[in-house]
This record gives sequence, structure tokens and C-alpha cells, in this order.
Amino acid sequence: MSHKNNDTQLHVAMHPRLAMGHITPFLHIANKLAERGHKISIFLPPKTQLKVISQNHFPELITFVTIALPPVDGLPLEAETTNDVSAEAWPLLMTAIDLTKDMIEAHLIDLKPDFVFYGFTCYWLPGLGRKHGIKSIYYMATFLVGVAYILDLTVDLVTNSLPSFPSPFIKMRAHEYPAMFLNVDFGGGLTFLERLAKSLEECDAIGIKTCKEIEGVYCEHIENNYGKPVLTAGPVIPDPQVMKLDDWVDQWLAGFGSGEVIYCAFGSQCTLDQPQFQELVLGLQLTGRPFLAALKPPRGYETIESALPNGFAEQTKGRGVVYGGWVQQQLILQHPSVGCFLTHCGYGSLSEAMVSKCQLVLVPNYGDQFINARMMSYELKVGVEVDKREEDGFYTREDVQKAVAKVMDEETEVGIEVRANHTKWREFILKDGVEDSYITCFLQSLQQLLE
Repeated sequence: MSHKNNDTQLHVAMHPRLAMGHITPFLHIANKLAERGHKISIFLPPKTQLKVISQNHFPELITFVTIALPPVDGLPLEAETTNDVSAEAWPLLMTAIDLTKDMIEAHLIDLKPDFVFYGFTCYWLPGLGRKHGIKSIYYMATFLVGVAYILDLTVDLVTNSLPSFPSPFIKMRAHEYPAMFLNVDFGGGLTFLERLAKSLEECDAIGIKTCKEIEGVYCEHIENNYGKPVLTAGPVIPDPQVMKLDDWVDQWLAGFGSGEVIYCAFGSQCTLDQPQFQELVLGLQLTGRPFLAALKPPRGYETIESALPNGFAEQTKGRGVVYGGWVQQQLILQHPSVGCFLTHCGYGSLSEAMVSKCQLVLVPNYGDQFINARMMSYELKVGVEVDKREEDGFYTREDVQKAVAKVMDEETEVGIEVRANHTKWREFILKDGVEDSYITCFLQSLQQLLE
């Protein structure tokens, strides 16, 4: 499908946060803009380019610009993204990215883009943009509610007075604040919150993958409290994948009836402690349903097999698979045998979940995932969050089993409510013309910023 665009061709440079879960959404919006004839230049390290090249659907308009991260003491030489190092080493990666500032400036002088879209790690990009007449868009592929909440938290730490937050349901518990939110150096002598705050203070506008129908109140909250225009890009649904589901997954899923299988996945960066890992898989076993879990080995373990509870493999043989490798999540969620998705509430996973027919069980682990889970369970009412201990967030196998039962039982009040709401939002997001009109308005807003 191609679009004619009477406006002049825009040239957008992009510098996503160097994490796979952030790079992919930048490619999604790049494809939507290129589909309308606009030119995109994306800054990425060399090995990372190879991992995402298949997602570039308009190679004649979308170009990768190679950036090399300089060596930093303690950072592995081959590291390019947060996926390549432990969370403890992320500040070193931020330091390395800060050291590319002059290289990025040279590229911007050469490319002369109209805009630079950037992730929060490059809080210094707007300054470079202003110097060379380039507008800066802080682009986010996450629920705006999480950013609004964390921003308010930053203001509160400085002034001890919060702007009035639009929702009483959206809050984090004490044990859910990661150390990096607090006074921990997140590279270059700045904390995580300082980088985030500077990224927002400096940009010309905020671009976000969301819909006003879902998050209009949070768009207004940011515009009113932080004085920044919020440009909504809409659902930005990735094009359907042309690849087929791996044979082993397809054949295994084909052995079960419609909507029977629980799919559980916690993303490429979530590593559980072994006791929590075991409670999770025992909870899946306790449901009595077939399940496919794609999880990383828990901390201190090399393999999934070595971390499973004694006798687990034999007891679940034929109806349960716990797999330690990468799987084709988008395709698995669309498979007719899959009826329930246990997710860590990363935004990419939730976007894929919203357009699937799976019932959602929410098991947030880290940072804004807690806010995302509250948004899905309390505001949109499309899923159920697993109950956890108040003091430390630990959950038991019974907690997992109960949450699955709540969403999968079609007769209960909760089951009826989440199914109806999920159907409503899925149909809205996929409705003909919704995404198209959002991208049109997004481009018009960009054009206006140039006037």
C-alpha cells in the first residue's frame, strides 16, 4: 500500500535508545513514515543493524548510519545494546553513548535532517539540533501514563509537590522502585531520572505511540504540566510478519484445541531469581492447561533445564514446554491454539497482546512495567495482575493459577469484563482508517513545527 503525500518530503534522523525493545518501535514508525515517501536515517551500531535489517521494509528510503561505541573501562568491547550486558553495566553503556556526541554532530551536519527523533539516553541531542536548525522529537513507544508518573516523581523529588495525577489507580509500591530511579549514577554523572527529565525539558515536542482515545487525559497532563506539545502517532501496528512460525512450535501448538494453550514470556531482558522462576513454572503446571513458556534461565543458572523443579519435566511432558531461546512472539499470539498470555508488561509485548485474542495475565517485573500493568488492569480493564506479597512483590504458584483462572473462566464477572474490554480495544486499534488518520495528523503536526 502506498500513499501519495502532497507535502514536501521530510528527512527524519533517529537515535533510539540502544535496547532492542526501543530500536524495534523506532523501525515501526520509520516504516510508517517511509510508506508516505519520507526519508529516514537511523543511527545504529554495526552488529545491531544486522539484527534489524529484515524489519526495514523501505530500504530505498530508510538508511542505517553506522555509529561505533568507543571503549569504556569495564564495558565489553562487543557490547552495543542493553541486551548485550547486565543491568549493572547499563551506566557504562550510557557513558559510551555520551562519548559519541561529536560523531553524531558530524553526521547531523552532513545529513541536514528536518527532525531528529531520539530516546531518553541522548538528552544532549536537542542541543545539537538547535545548534544546526534541526527540530528534536523525544519519541517514545510506551504508555504515556508511565512517563507522566515518573516525571511527576522527578518533580516531587525536587520540589516535594506533585502535580495532581489524573488516576488514583496508577501507582507504584515502595518495593517496585528500581535502584536506578534513585540517586544512582546512570552514566555521565547523571541519574536515570535526570536523563529523563533533561530529555523532556530540551525537546521541541514529544512524539508517542499511543491513541488519544486510550490516553487523552495523560496527553493533557503532560502538555499542561510540562509545557510540551504531545504528538500522538496512533497504534503504529507493525506490518504482519511474512515469515512462518518455526515448525517445532507450530506442530506442538497444533496438538491442542482452540484457545487452550497458555503462552508465557518475559522479554529479552527479564531474569528472575530461581525461587520466583520455580513458582512461576509450577503455577503454569497447576493450571492444568497446556503451556509454552519462553524464559531466560534464572540468575546463577546456565540453562533452563538445570533450574526447573525436581520432576517438573516428567510431570508436564507432552503438555508443557519451558524454552530458553528466542521465539516468534507475534506469530505465537496469533495462533488459534493460544488463549492466554502471561506477560511481564513490556510495552512491545502489550502492543502485540492488544491486537491478539489472548486473555491477559499481567506479571510486571521492573520499572514502568508496574505502571503498564495498572493501566491494563485498572484503567482499560483488559487483564488481571497476579497478586503479590506487599513487602517484596513475591508471588506463589497459587497466585499464578488464580489469575489464569480469573481471565479464562468465561462465566465469572472478571472473565466477562476483560473479554468485552479487550475485544472493544482490539477492534478499535485494528479498525480501518484509525492508524492511517493518526499518521496523517502526526505528519501534519511535524510540518507545523517547521513553519
